[in-house]
Amino acid sequence: MIALHEHAPHRRQPQHGRVLLLALIANAILLVAEIVAGLAFRSLALLADAVHLLTDVTGLGLASLAVVLMARPATSRHTYGMLRVEVLAAQANALILLGVAAWVLVEAIRRLAHPANVSGSGLLVVATLGLVVNLGSAWLLHRVGTKSLNVRGAFLHLAADALGSLGAMVAGAVILIWDNHRADPIVSILISGLVVWAGLRLLFDTLNILMEGAPSDMDAADVERALVAQPNVRDVHHLHVWDLASDTPALSAHVVLAGEPSMHDAQLEGERIKAMLLSRFGIEHATLELECHGPAGSHDGDEGNGGGRGGT
Repeated sequence: MIALHEHAPHRRQPQHGRVLLLALIANAILLVAEIVAGLAFRSLALLADAVHLLTDVTGLGLASLAVVLMARPATSRHTYGMLRVEVLAAQANALILLGVAAWVLVEAIRRLAHPANVSGSGLLVVATLGLVVNLGSAWLLHRVGTKSLNVRGAFLHLAADALGSLGAMVAGAVILIWDNHRADPIVSILISGLVVWAGLRLLFDTLNILMEGAPSDMDAADVERALVAQPNVRDVHHLHVWDLASDTPALSAHVVLAGEPSMHDAQLEGERIKAMLLSRFGIEHATLELECHGPAGSHDGDEGNGGGRGGT
């Protein structure tokens, strides 16, 4: 029977799930309010923002689903569980953000040439409500932390909507005071630029994890130096550091021990090294191949076979 390793980051998922669900419900209610208000005030700007808000509700739904799937235990088929689901959800959110920003930019340029007649008072009231809902939801997500790419993707959606609501409030005030209907597309262009920047950053971060690059906040060279600095370690080679999920770093390495320790002593040394990796770098999942000498005929560990005493 296969013994499957459980990962501690799962313990944080219930809190993320509750906050995401609250944000989802609040934004779903706001979505209905914007559709009703847009039809009542005959405001294309509010209906367009409702379409944008629909993408937020979809993004929050994806993030909530990812939390549920990540909480599922590891199986013989998915031995790491479903930790990468959060990365896929974050990537989907990034693509949605970029798509919406592109649509807003095109629509805003069209409206600069042909301004739409927007109800300034209706825009101001509904935008104020949207700002309150999105700031409150974003604050809740920020409290549970944004190291998780899944939560960060949802947070960026809400932050972008909060900016949109703030911009809509400014545009509504300008329309009411100066009757300048070009304020709405001008504000939209500025906000879409910020959304593109945030979406690209999130997309690049998810690609780095899917390509199994080193964690952005960790230098593999620093990890290697820390391993070599251990008193009973003579050399380290074949070192790999990557992220299973955005907050779950993993490591594998061949570690050459000094002398010729027994299997028992080698295992104790491996456990001590793992404890160091956890305390200094937050690496909970480490696989070490313990050896009594380096690869035959090689000084840098790129060729040859290691004389292993066993993995731990």
